[in-house]
Amino acid sequence: MTDQNTSGATPHNADGATQGETDNSFAGGVGSDLPGGEQPENLQTRSDEAATQAGPDATSADDAVAEHPDSKLAAERLSDLQRIQAEYVNYRNRVERDRAREKETTIGSVVESLIPVLDDIELARQHGDLTEGPMSKIADKIESTLNRFGVARFGAVDEAFDPSVHEALMHVEAEAPEGVDGTFVVQVLQPGYKVGERVVRPARVSVAG
Repeated sequence: MTDQNTSGATPHNADGATQGETDNSFAGGVGSDLPGGEQPENLQTRSDEAATQAGPDATSADDAVAEHPDSKLAAERLSDLQRIQAEYVNYRNRVERDRAREKETTIGSVVESLIPVLDDIELARQHGDLTEGPMSKIADKIESTLNRFGVARFGAVDEAFDPSVHEALMHVEAEAPEGVDGTFVVQVLQPGYKVGERVVRPARVSVAG
């Protein structure tokens, strides 16, 4: 009996194609649908190269957005900064005013306690008792020390009467000096004292007009 499947025969598949043709068709099947029959590994290489070339540009764009916010956000941040700076300036000015006011109040309290002594010194000066001698030097030192702390004495004859700084104890008849209208000071009975703008004691005066 003869064996029909000899070793030299070429096997066929169900469609009649040889086994070699089937293998070749499968090997090239993946790339057969790509343009120009290009292989997938070539496309992957190109994709990697394109990503490498586009990477720095994309990163630069992101950095530019991060470093340069839009104008609206920048305007809001600038407005916030200006508001905070204005609040700080106002706070600093308020603290300085409060500090100056507290200083005037403290000095004023000391001057108020020394007013009887200052009145005695002024009275002695009016009577000519402080023209010379050790008491005259002591009085001058006391007054010069107070002046360094901003203490000022005020009240003069013929100046216009001001109820905010004068206290009228007497009213007399007298002719008004030239250039003065209304009530004016005729005599200073006790001088006034103030520290800066704070009146420690008004000048006690006799007025006319």
